[in-house]
Amino acid sequence: MVYSIALRMVGDRGAAEEIAQDVFLALHASLAELQSSDHVLFWLRRVAVHRSTDHLRKRRLRPESGAVEWSEEHSPAPAPERRPAEIDVRLESMVQSLPPPLRSALVLRYQEDLGPAEIAALLDLPLATVKSDLRRALEMLRRKAGAALKEYQRG
Repeated sequence: MVYSIALRMVGDRGAAEEIAQDVFLALHASLAELQSSDHVLFWLRRVAVHRSTDHLRKRRLRPESGAVEWSEEHSPAPAPERRPAEIDVRLESMVQSLPPPLRSALVLRYQEDLGPAEIAALLDLPLATVKSDLRRALEMLRRKAGAALKEYQRG
């Protein structure tokens, strides 16, 4: 779970491995403070998101510059023989182009299956902000998918 969150956030396997290792070292140091298995799970998710965000900041990606509008230049038109499995790769690329706050909310909602209230508690954000981030992330993905996945749309 920790590695998966980090990978979805930073989009780099090596960096995700480093983040996961860092999270588990921090868990070892904080284990005495955690009261239950639910608390450990909450803590792991929270720290994984925060460490991933820190990593992105260190790479000097700012949320405003992280939002890249999808265009055909980013994704060349596929050859007709391409399989639908490539949709996953293209969707992952679109998710990676989202600003980190939107990406965090989206990953926690649809990968970790957390509700907006749980995400708000985890990220220490107002519930309205989380709902707005989720809505904006989905709108951006719809626009990007509309441009990049035209050949898979029903006529």
